[in-house]
Amino acid sequence: MILARDGHLTRELLLEPAKFGLGKTREAESPDATTTAVCGFCSTGCGLEIHLKEGRAVTLTPATDWPVNLGMACPKGWEALTVLNSPDRATRPLKKNANGKLEPTSWDDALKTFCDQLKGVQSRHGNDSVAFLSTGQIATEEMAFLGSLAKFGMGMLHGDGNTRQCMATAATAYKESFGFDAPPFSYADFEESDTLVFIGSNLCIAHPILWERVLRNPHKPEIIVIDPRLTETAQAATTHLQIQPKSDLTLLYTVANLLIQNDWIDRDFIAQHTNHFDEFAQHVAAYTLERAVERTGLPEQTIIDFAEKIHRGERVSFWWTMGVNQSHEGVRTAQAMINLALMTGNIGRPGTGANSVTGQCNAMGSRLFSNTTNLLGGHSFTNPADRQKVADILEIPVERIPTENSWAYDQIIEGIKEDKVKGLWVIATNPAHSWIHQNGLHEILQKLEFLVVQDMYTTTETAQLADLVLPAAGWGEKEGSFINSERRFGLHKKVSPAPGEALADFQIFRAIAGYWGCGDMFSKWTAPERVFETMQQLSQGQPCDISGIGGYQDLDDRRGVQWPFAAGETDIASERRLFADGQFFHADQKAKFRFEETRLPGETASEEYPFTLLTGRGTAAQWHTQTRTAKSGVLRKLYPNMLQVDLHPADAKELGIAPHEEIFVESKRGVIKAHANLTAAVQRGHVFMPMHWETVNQLTFAEFDPYSRQPSYKNAAVRLRRRQDG
Repeated sequence: MILARDGHLTRELLLEPAKFGLGKTREAESPDATTTAVCGFCSTGCGLEIHLKEGRAVTLTPATDWPVNLGMACPKGWEALTVLNSPDRATRPLKKNANGKLEPTSWDDALKTFCDQLKGVQSRHGNDSVAFLSTGQIATEEMAFLGSLAKFGMGMLHGDGNTRQCMATAATAYKESFGFDAPPFSYADFEESDTLVFIGSNLCIAHPILWERVLRNPHKPEIIVIDPRLTETAQAATTHLQIQPKSDLTLLYTVANLLIQNDWIDRDFIAQHTNHFDEFAQHVAAYTLERAVERTGLPEQTIIDFAEKIHRGERVSFWWTMGVNQSHEGVRTAQAMINLALMTGNIGRPGTGANSVTGQCNAMGSRLFSNTTNLLGGHSFTNPADRQKVADILEIPVERIPTENSWAYDQIIEGIKEDKVKGLWVIATNPAHSWIHQNGLHEILQKLEFLVVQDMYTTTETAQLADLVLPAAGWGEKEGSFINSERRFGLHKKVSPAPGEALADFQIFRAIAGYWGCGDMFSKWTAPERVFETMQQLSQGQPCDISGIGGYQDLDDRRGVQWPFAAGETDIASERRLFADGQFFHADQKAKFRFEETRLPGETASEEYPFTLLTGRGTAAQWHTQTRTAKSGVLRKLYPNMLQVDLHPADAKELGIAPHEEIFVESKRGVIKAHANLTAAVQRGHVFMPMHWETVNQLTFAEFDPYSRQPSYKNAAVRLRRRQDG
């Protein structure tokens, strides 16, 4: 058999030159056509060239003409198709039997059970006793359908998304400062800045394609990274400010004070385009260098140098991600960056801006169209005119639209704990893994009378707790649009059939509407593009107006379109930024300086728990709860196969901990095992653990920003114990 030249396996292993892209492919994977689609992992929104054979995806390469990634892809993007083929895919509806075990059932029985159980909960406890938790992972059209079905059709008041865990802080900060949730930048700004400031962002690992854009910058830029850890991004920076955890707001206020004291500000821009600067200047006057040195741990001259670099820069951009958003005072920290951009006139011009890089592939879609924190299209549930506009477009009675806002994610969880929420519908997210203070959540979910999980996989920690599992198609098995960090709508397509009886979330929502008895309300939504057309109507007159996009074909042909793009718009540039005219979205068209006194986090290191636990992205090959990335053998080879805890060598020596030794990491909420990784990338007194392992959130401290209600995952007090010490 080894010497056979024909027969079984021989031709299957033969490689031939690829017809599309570079390299060679096996004959069975040799494509006869290609199409493009936006990637479904992170918010970067890369374009992928999907290689088709007889209409079905066989492989992919990065799209060279996509304005986002310019022919590059990260490991996750390369493996986007692989993770669809997994033995633990949800292929049939599963229903808990009398013995508490999930067993297959028909779609008819599953949908009847869904409706009977949730209607039963509502009849016993009121409509508000059923809530939903959505995601930043499904298409914008599916989000709009879900939010409309749940709130207008099923009568729910409370629903939120897992984007609360990553982007609520940025959304709240932009709304308060600019008047609308409006990230102002284009990815071109990475290449056009002469000074880039990254705060709480390990861009190199979390968004590697965007780091590629930084590397393309021809201006030899100053790259300043503010982070407690010596991250991969910090190692590549020209300046690393290794602050103490959660001291960034004090640092930014102090820098603002230095800029004002030295008159290194754009007074004309401030006067013409902002409000409340005088109050802000008075507020930051109390943030002296001495105060900043004590709080941040940085030398005085380092802080002065930082302020001078902002002053010297002609095109300064400020960038942040989860290190800021997941904080007890994240909104004010994000606004401190916005304030610096406003007071120096670094906004609306190429290479400038206060720019939040989003997490999930469609977190921006969730922020604008999921009907959770906003009424569809960035409208307000509490505004009668907005409610009437939405009702007229959807052709539904305005009384169907709630007149008050939903509870936030943490408040829904607390509602379950307090027996106010008795039924929960979870779509494409895994809170039993990802929610802060994980042990507490597992106990809380047990209090529900009925839990429905709608997901691609049956093995998620949340699906294992469900009373009913609805099998959903994933990216590549359905169509719709995502909105990336730079406000770009991108199209993804169905290039592979869903396994077994799994359905697109869109089709599941249509079926539920029919079984619930409100199908007529959504009769026009026969396909995702019909929902997109409704979204265009809803967006008219809003800052996110997309009424000028010529449907899915236009999105495909133009490789995505940034909002706003209103009907009659003539600027069809591939990359556009906001506020070039200095006009913001408040009624007076001015931005607002927002600020507040800093405060310490709710839990800090103590004699009993002397280490501060930091969490974050592990590697470029891992993604969130690893629901998908763990399905790829290639990706699994690119990250450690065991949970590691990073600690400083001096701390390890003091505790007698050897490299790679398995130790206990313990907080007031739980204790887990991890292997010691000795590295000077963390400061003494700190430890770092990647967020992707299930057990890590047994340790995290449940604290929330008071304005965004976003959890603060980045700060908890822990102690370390060797196993032999008991």
